[in-house]
Amino acid sequence: MPPNLRLTFWGAAGGEVTGSMHLLEACGARILLDAGLFQGHRAEAQGRNATLPFDARRVDAVVVSHAHIDHIGRLPFLVAQGFHGPIHATPATRDLFGPMLLDAAEIQERDHEHLVKRGRAGPESLPLYTRRDAIAVQDLAHGVPYGRLFHLRKHLTVEFVEAGHILGSASVDLRVSEGTPHRLVFSGDIGRWGLPIIRDPEPPSGPVDTLIIESTYADRDHETPDDARARMAAIITRVVGRGGKVLIPAFALGRAQELIYDLHLLWRQKRIPEVLIYVDSPMAVDVTEVFRLHPQVLDRTEALARRTDTPFDFPLVRYVRDAAESRKLNALRSPAVIIAASGMMESGRILHHLRNHAPDHRNCILVVGFQAEHTLGRRVVEGARTLRIFGEEVERRAEVEVIDGYSAHADRGELRRWVRALGGPIRRAFVVHGEDAARQAMADLLRAEGVREVHLPAHGESFEA
Repeated sequence: MPPNLRLTFWGAAGGEVTGSMHLLEACGARILLDAGLFQGHRAEAQGRNATLPFDARRVDAVVVSHAHIDHIGRLPFLVAQGFHGPIHATPATRDLFGPMLLDAAEIQERDHEHLVKRGRAGPESLPLYTRRDAIAVQDLAHGVPYGRLFHLRKHLTVEFVEAGHILGSASVDLRVSEGTPHRLVFSGDIGRWGLPIIRDPEPPSGPVDTLIIESTYADRDHETPDDARARMAAIITRVVGRGGKVLIPAFALGRAQELIYDLHLLWRQKRIPEVLIYVDSPMAVDVTEVFRLHPQVLDRTEALARRTDTPFDFPLVRYVRDAAESRKLNALRSPAVIIAASGMMESGRILHHLRNHAPDHRNCILVVGFQAEHTLGRRVVEGARTLRIFGEEVERRAEVEVIDGYSAHADRGELRRWVRALGGPIRRAFVVHGEDAARQAMADLLRAEGVREVHLPAHGESFEA
């Protein structure tokens, strides 16, 4: 690194998977790579989210890899704390800021109001920011297409390349031309080859001086997308056959659309029964509309995408915005599939469905995404028989199934494929966005691929030449 380049890891470091935020100081500028929300225990997460380790007014720009809340969820808080610089993202990511951040603000406000009514509110439940702050983020956002170089300032250029993770996701190729030339690549979250809807990853090629790379699933292999689809069909058929409901906690961005796409395909193939599918998430409804607005970045090689221009619409699916309509699902007696946010079961409408349906042994909680430590979702996956929801203890009799093949994160084989596609050499790498076992596995993978200097940064740790 040139002496005037400094990198500090303020999130998704030290064994954490949420709160992605890395501060780059170069060419006289202070640039944030992502500004994500910490997720987990309410009090601990609130304390960390509400504390910035730097002056937001002195940040010159934010470069965003993608629109998942653990990568953008603190942007409104930055604005509330005085940040007023540009926020750079791909056009699809920019368009996703609206539904994602407004929903995050509304969830915080609703959860606080609910706890106030029950006499359980405390400092840890106070909203981190308002809807006004979320709207202000959109005013600062700049959409930059894949493959177009743009200047953060003189001697500091950036290019977005396809990360293959979710709609609009990007890896960041950043180059410093002041003094000794330096190339920094931030992987963002790396996607998978062969997933429906989203195009395959296209890593930037050539020598890399500094690599910041995620490691979420570096210690395991996923089911294939075909295997995951087959397992989902079998689970739905079994649960519907016994008169139950399938509850699917799903990220409203990416996972919900992938599930809708696959359920549409399975219905066309007559591999699932004629059961109503409720997408019970206003944000998922809004996000699906953003998918419709950006057909140019969808993967048109997929069979269903070639057969129809409306992959997210078919006779079984119902999109639920209205809260009253959502509440009616709690009294629904017939079998159903209910897809609701949040993906880690920490907030949103999925909590109401769990409270009402988890005690029924006929039902199934189908987990299709990563569950971070200290989240309700992790406790469900680990077999907890009692779930604490809105301050109440709820007995879980519902079956729990986990399908890993729906992960939008690369597994160890795909991470190796991505690293090899860089071409190298890679002079130095920093492993982030993974629990300890996964980070160590990623470090071992990088060393096996010839990277001699590999770091597992701690939260708040800085590196410079």
